[in-house]
Amino acid sequence: MHVKLLDDRVVQRAKARGIDVLVYAPHFTRLPDIRARAREFTDEDLLVVPARELFTGSWRDRKHLLAVGLTEPVPDFVTLEGAIRECERQRAAVLVPHPDLLTVSLDAADVRRHRERIDAVERYNAKCLPWQNRAMGAVVRETGLPAFGSSYAHLHATVGEAWTAFERPLDDETDLVRALREGVPRRVIRRSGAGHRVRGAVEFAHLAYENTWGKVDRLLLSGMEPTHPDHIAYRGRFDDVAVY
Repeated sequence: MHVKLLDDRVVQRAKARGIDVLVYAPHFTRLPDIRARAREFTDEDLLVVPARELFTGSWRDRKHLLAVGLTEPVPDFVTLEGAIRECERQRAAVLVPHPDLLTVSLDAADVRRHRERIDAVERYNAKCLPWQNRAMGAVVRETGLPAFGSSYAHLHATVGEAWTAFERPLDDETDLVRALREGVPRRVIRRSGAGHRVRGAVEFAHLAYENTWGKVDRLLLSGMEPTHPDHIAYRGRFDDVAVY
């Protein structure tokens, strides 16, 4: 848990690294499209589970949530409370990716405030620098919530650099959601060595693209995001919690 890209190369690399379940949660992509692509790449050797990394708040105050098990679309750019409430209504697992990372995450105070409504907190993220991963570990220890690890791969080479090993088999999406919500024991595992450090550094450098040209393209060139709450697909259901 989880990756941002999905194609034949991702699947081949995941299988080569011994991954059984891959959570796919690309940015600014609607749930039906994520589900369709997850089905396309699921086979008897690899289960691809669709998920949404929700961008709550505005561009200036972003707090990300990873929602696994959504049955209905949820937009970005809604309040944190509104996003959590909708995940609870749909009985989806509510996870906190990369806590305390820069300006795009829930911090320790946010996690404490919503502790009873959060199912797991990320302890290791292959995209992040060592001191950032140490800060994530501190949030997990402080709150006592179950942990998970993630490659958070935006690039092919990062797939399988970190993963979460559960102590019971997961045969489908429902099994994964149940394991997360019930706090099933698991271990967070990562690769090590110079290659791992280099791949992590390249992933982190990719943030420069995401926050420069990628953001300009989204804000100025591509029109309304497909996950914007004003999009016709949401039929005005989130108007009361939209921040734009």
